Amino acid sequence: MTIGDWRSQSAYEHLRDTNWRDYAWEYLRRNEEYRAAYADPESRARLDAGIDGPERCWGLRFRG
Repeated sequence: MTIGDWRSQSAYEHLRDTNWRDYAWEYLRRNEEYRAAYADPESRARLDAGIDGPERCWGLRFRG
């Protein structure tokens, strides 16, 4: 991942058309606790099945 000058307006041009779901995903995928939970097979299975309440823990909602 290339890190640009965070002070430069041009470094953020690609975000102009980004929706809130994309912002949320970018935050979540960088969250160390979420990454650790998702990397653990048992924890991931519970998250995927909704057993641990991912909507409570991570604010996730899935269409069903």
